[in-house]
Amino acid sequence: MDYILEERAVRLGEYIVENRATVRSAAKQFGISKSTVHADVSERLKRINPALYKEVRKVLDTNKAQRHYRGGIATREKYKRLKTQKKRGN
Repeated sequence: MDYILEERAVRLGEYIVENRATVRSAAKQFGISKSTVHADVSERLKRINPALYKEVRKVLDTNKAQRHYRGGIATREKYKRLKTQKKRGN
């Protein structure tokens, strides 16, 4: 059982680094929860493969730093879409 969890943690780490993926996108890709992704890459991976853990940490730290930009872009797109829909309805 531990072997399966460790293998998943390594696969998650590799996926995140290769794709510069967010926790959310990795969770979706692997069909698991964000909490599980965090546990795998923060706890298990640190113990199993410290070098990969450091690479994953860099990606996740970058994603966290950029999160507010992505949120702003998503909000702007939402309101632009609503405005367009409202114009079509009139």
